[in-house]
Amino acid sequence: MPARTSLSLPEDVRKRLQVLDEDGFSDEDHVKEKLKLVQEFLHVDAQDLLSSLEEKMKSSEISKEVYISKVKALLGKELHLENGSHAADEEQNGKTNGFTNGSHKDEDGEDVTMDVQEEEEAVKSPTAAKGKGGRRSKANSDTKKSPASTRVTRNSGKQPTILSMFSKVQKRKSEDLNGEATNGQNELKKEEEDVEESREEKRLKVESDENAAPEESKSETVKPVSAAKTPPPKCPDCRQYLDDSDLKFFQGDPDNALDEPEMLTDERLSLFDSNEDGFESYEDLPQHKITNFSVYDKRGHLCPFDSGLIEKNVELYFSCVVKPIYDDNPCMDGGVPAKKLGPINAWWITGFDGGEKALIGFTTAFADYILMHSSEEYAPIFAVMQEKIYMSKIVVEFLQKNPDATYEDLLNKIETTVPPAGLNFNCFTEDTLLRHAQFVVEQVESYDEAGDSDEQPIIVTPCMRDLIKLAGVTLGKRRAARRQAIRHPTKIEKDSKGPTKATTTTLVYQIFDTFFSDQIEQNDKESGGSKRHRCGVCEVCQSPDCGKCPACKDMIKFGGSGKSKQACKQRRCPNLAVKEAEDDEIVEEEDVPVEKPKKISQAKRKKQTQCKLSWVGESVQTEGKKQYYRKVRMNDEVLEVGDCVSVSSEDPSTPLYLARITSLWEDNNGKMFHAHWFLRGAHTVLGESSDPLELFIVDECEDMLLNYVQGKVDVMYKAPSNNWFMEGGMDNEIKVIEDDGKSFFYQFFYDTDFARFEMPPKTTPLEDCKFKFCVSCTRTKEREEQETPRAFEPLNEDKDSKALYALACFKGEQFRVGNGVYLPPDAFNFSVKPASPVKRSHRKEDVDEELYPEYYRKSSDYIKGSNLDAPQPFRIGRIKEIFCHRRSNGKADTSEVKLRLYKFYRPENTHKGVKGSYHTDINQLYWSDEEVTVSMSEVLGRCEVEYAEDLNESVEDYSSGRPDRFYFLEAYNAKSKSYEDPPNHARSAVNKGKGKGKGKGKGKGKASAAQETQDAQNEPQAPKVTKYRTLDVFSGCGGLSEGFHQAGISETEWAIEMWEPAAQAFRLNNPGTTVFTEDCNVLLKLVMSGEKTNSLGQKLPQKGDVEMLCGGPPCQGFSGMNRFNSRTYSKFKNSLVVSYLSYCDYYRPKFFLLENVRNFVSFKRSMVLKLTLRCLVRMGYQCTFGVLQAGQYGVAQTRRRAIILAAAPGEKLPRYPEPLHVFAPRACSLSVVVDEKKYVSNVTRGNGGIYRTITVRDTMSDLPEIRNGAAALEISYNGEPQSWFQRKIRGTQYQPILKDHICKDMSALVEARMRHIPLAPGSDWRDLPNIEVRLKDGTMTKKLRYSHPDKKNGRSSTGALRGVCTCSGGNPCDPADRQFNTLIPWCLPHTGNRHNHWAGLYGRLEWDGFFSTTVTNPEPMGKQGRVLHPEQHRVVSVRECSRSQGFPDTYRFFGNILDKHRQVGNAVPPPLSRAIGLEIKKCVLDRMKEEQASEKIKQEKMEVSD
Repeated sequence: MPARTSLSLPEDVRKRLQVLDEDGFSDEDHVKEKLKLVQEFLHVDAQDLLSSLEEKMKSSEISKEVYISKVKALLGKELHLENGSHAADEEQNGKTNGFTNGSHKDEDGEDVTMDVQEEEEAVKSPTAAKGKGGRRSKANSDTKKSPASTRVTRNSGKQPTILSMFSKVQKRKSEDLNGEATNGQNELKKEEEDVEESREEKRLKVESDENAAPEESKSETVKPVSAAKTPPPKCPDCRQYLDDSDLKFFQGDPDNALDEPEMLTDERLSLFDSNEDGFESYEDLPQHKITNFSVYDKRGHLCPFDSGLIEKNVELYFSCVVKPIYDDNPCMDGGVPAKKLGPINAWWITGFDGGEKALIGFTTAFADYILMHSSEEYAPIFAVMQEKIYMSKIVVEFLQKNPDATYEDLLNKIETTVPPAGLNFNCFTEDTLLRHAQFVVEQVESYDEAGDSDEQPIIVTPCMRDLIKLAGVTLGKRRAARRQAIRHPTKIEKDSKGPTKATTTTLVYQIFDTFFSDQIEQNDKESGGSKRHRCGVCEVCQSPDCGKCPACKDMIKFGGSGKSKQACKQRRCPNLAVKEAEDDEIVEEEDVPVEKPKKISQAKRKKQTQCKLSWVGESVQTEGKKQYYRKVRMNDEVLEVGDCVSVSSEDPSTPLYLARITSLWEDNNGKMFHAHWFLRGAHTVLGESSDPLELFIVDECEDMLLNYVQGKVDVMYKAPSNNWFMEGGMDNEIKVIEDDGKSFFYQFFYDTDFARFEMPPKTTPLEDCKFKFCVSCTRTKEREEQETPRAFEPLNEDKDSKALYALACFKGEQFRVGNGVYLPPDAFNFSVKPASPVKRSHRKEDVDEELYPEYYRKSSDYIKGSNLDAPQPFRIGRIKEIFCHRRSNGKADTSEVKLRLYKFYRPENTHKGVKGSYHTDINQLYWSDEEVTVSMSEVLGRCEVEYAEDLNESVEDYSSGRPDRFYFLEAYNAKSKSYEDPPNHARSAVNKGKGKGKGKGKGKGKASAAQETQDAQNEPQAPKVTKYRTLDVFSGCGGLSEGFHQAGISETEWAIEMWEPAAQAFRLNNPGTTVFTEDCNVLLKLVMSGEKTNSLGQKLPQKGDVEMLCGGPPCQGFSGMNRFNSRTYSKFKNSLVVSYLSYCDYYRPKFFLLENVRNFVSFKRSMVLKLTLRCLVRMGYQCTFGVLQAGQYGVAQTRRRAIILAAAPGEKLPRYPEPLHVFAPRACSLSVVVDEKKYVSNVTRGNGGIYRTITVRDTMSDLPEIRNGAAALEISYNGEPQSWFQRKIRGTQYQPILKDHICKDMSALVEARMRHIPLAPGSDWRDLPNIEVRLKDGTMTKKLRYSHPDKKNGRSSTGALRGVCTCSGGNPCDPADRQFNTLIPWCLPHTGNRHNHWAGLYGRLEWDGFFSTTVTNPEPMGKQGRVLHPEQHRVVSVRECSRSQGFPDTYRFFGNILDKHRQVGNAVPPPLSRAIGLEIKKCVLDRMKEEQASEKIKQEKMEVSD
């Protein structure tokens, strides 16, 4: 650089200087102000002069007046220089930085110059000689060696250092001290090139920016904005804000302090008397301990040494008391006071000396120093350093033991850890974690590097991924990470507490093991080993291969075979690992456009064969031109009706099509047959996992020429054996039949749309058409028949234009006059227009951007958890007449059946609107005499609507009997907007209808329906369902069982739950259940080996005891969408899913339910789902899968869950329950795409529902107000329930007491943030004001500083900057930019641009909305950030969460508050399992009815034969 460049001051500083000169300040003030403005822009020598003047004044060598006049003179001189050559100066300054700033007289120029200055500080031309010898090459030579590289010696004396004796932990050095000279040189060159390159890039960028936007710059000059706000000045060395109250100066050294070389030769430190050569002859640098130390930059600012300054070659010095290496006493006695040691070349951490604290050290050109106690003034800065090291220790150890932990789990761990004594901070908070996230993640990376290549790196755990996203951590910063990697001695002991090896039955084991290993090998062949791809940009990807790890040794260039195709172990890209894990979790929320499933029959492109055909025997029947035969000879084979044949495809790669001949005939087209197709397993949802010889019956058939037949095949029906239930775990052979190329078998009918595997339909052909009967045709016909409305029982009351009927049939249901019906919401409207909720925009226009700097991020009006888009529930009407219009010839046109209905109003349809529905029952209606005519084909189903006064039971009992029951007490008159008594014809239903004949008259209103219910009751009493003995595995606190109990289908006799608090909760609520608190694998092993009890003497369920099995096996470790590789596969083989399927195979229950997260059906390209179904099919279970949304079954929460259902042979396979409540459509995409085919569960009514949606207000508006941290376990309700949901959830307690209305105690800072979140719907962190507030612990927060340009968001309306880190302008993050203790959490604006602005964090629930998926630990910055109460300044309570899950208020939880939250968050919502339970109950009743009917027929036959 030229000897003396002139000063470069930013525009605004100049202006402020001018203003100063004009203001009439006193001399002293004037100088002080001026100094404040320009201090950081002064030249180094000027600054040194200033500080020496200051020292002299302090020690009263010179008077204050002299000091002021000297400073004035100095400033005059400096500023004169500056004013003299401003334009030249910019050029000059530009050039010194390695490029000329194009002419920037436009607005942007100023920013550019600033960037340039910062760049200059960052780069500090490395060629400039450094003060102390040895520093230059040191700072610039980065070893790319393995972490534990030993330092290269200066001398080859073999004397070991004392440190190496004292701590067995390998010390990680940042770099080799002097490098081998060559290495150092190369590195130096490289470093210079890097610098050059970065300058080059910068230049290009500036130029391209300027070329790109000449117009912009012109237009911008019009708005004089950017000048308004320059960020406050920073110290060019330590980068701290000069106006920061926390910026402290080093207080100076004692008089007796020595310089480094002097101090090192002091006899108090000398270990060896005889050694005349000083310390040159050591093998390594001498090592000492230091205490009472302070670290500062050359301006005397105390500053942290771990924020990247040393790495950026900023010179940091330290003063301390130096003690010999063997002295463990941190007091200053016996030490040598030393001043301005350094500059520090490197700092390092050597891991934990067996205790809680890490050893931290500095390296200077002369020695190594190990830190003990800091000076009092430096203590706050050093505490942060220790805090972050200790924090990384907690995190790494926690993740080793809990690889599946979530971010919330980690917070829980951190907040409940008590810091070790001697570190001066008292508790850890989320803020601590986010503050140190970059460091923590680097530690995790270095931990992973040391791991085995086949271990899953802990960097991809859900918890680390969330932390990386939230805190905006840069991965792959290899050089920095290497420098301070902590050695974790804990590496060796892997935690043994995890689940044991899966206990499996032979059948399950074979399917998962032998069968699938082929798949993996094949995948590996295809992809040539598991390739590790790289992101290519992080330092890891760019580092060279190490040549030492097993992967490198196999590379051809290192003399290996080149087979393993693995990347060097040093080069495992963390970015990619994390990205892959991320992709695994994302699941298609939106509907995926999938091509319509083609009818398979069209897809069969068949090929004719050359063959001789001749009929055998006479034709058996002639119909029109068709002559039917029984048999045909084809070449040498005889085929007859009922035989199975193969048909070859045009495409030789497609396997043969297989079909059964259901009839043979000859007509004009030639010799024909009717083919009822079989579906190969590979074409079902099972895909490649299916048994190649297993076929499935489907409803697909077609007529074909006989010459398409390739040949005869054997297809046998594999019926379940008579002793099927007791054969569990016995099947040792995965093969069902031998493969001779011509033999196949089938067990099930397969429904292609819903992926249902069911028992083949029982249909027997009538005698006369045996040779032309096709099951598929018959069923298809029946289905079409059902889809068309038909009218029956004509009434003789003639109306000219229409013919009336008493009965109509549609979709298998009967509708009579007087029945209630469901219709879609658009079928009719009401004459009252309720005040519809206006879609108001929640955005305020005139926001003070100074005060609310993040509000601009709220651009979208969509609020998560809002019900604005929720559809209306079905309309309900009562049939007044069923009719068809007459044609001109007087005949009725039966092709279109019409209904005349009375409309029912729901409370929200009246003039009261939504408020009207809040206090009423959800199944309460109002009669009205308004009528409407609709087409029968619009009808969605039948329901009962009764006048409450006429019921024989209480409204509660009537309503809880079945879902489809409604009642009314009043009629609504829309004209007068009043409620009246219902008219006579509305209520004449039950009373008049008692005991009368089948009412034909329409006047009898509901008579006939009542009659029907009577008849149902008079029938041989519907058999009572006995409750099934149930085993609940992975039961948690019992949500699944609770719902089944409510449905009356099961009695949970046994439950298995490993986690003690949840098991205790299960016991509290189910005192009669045997709860096993142990690993399910251990229990199954015991039972399979013939044990009757476990080690505690609890009785184990035996084969034949368990009639129903339900559970939700945790799926960690192999979740994810990409394929299995051998590692994830072995994890899967040992997973709890496999154990759970083995339970099913061993016990062979009548019904089986597997509940899991929505993504269960997508994990590993749906392979997990396919293998699960494959196991069930092989066991002989009918089965299916679907995704349900809990919000549609009566909770105010979105929670999508995958449910796999299975039924034993002889039972009926349940269907999925139809939605009961309408719910926000965004949360209801429930279809699943497997192998590019879209499957839906059997739900026919789509997103409709019979009831309105349940809201947060319905859920919890009656609960008393509590404060942050409320801990009283029992309080009084203080009031009556307000809504239907609250009445139901409180139950019928005799003396109601409210339990568990307790909430987490959040830290003072978090509490202050919650207090500042407004109450308006959709409020979240973006509404926080940027102010200083006093916290409840007495400390003050700081304002968040915006000091960087933001490429994406530009500037605010006032011209303020919007970036909080260098990365917002497109540069790498700078650790010095992190800010803490601010009301607006720094990390959210930092990473908001790439994460949808973190919408919802610190979000409030909305009274009229719903909960996000209830989490196991409500955290305002967790995955589901919307956990604040709608009006109170706290997170939701345990009771509020449990209500959002639909647990009754009487339900008990166990343990501390976090245990309880976890029990609630992990549970299946009881209303959801109740709905499924009711479907299972229906199946059982249907089967019983069928059995009764067939009994009856048998008896009748016997009577006849008698």
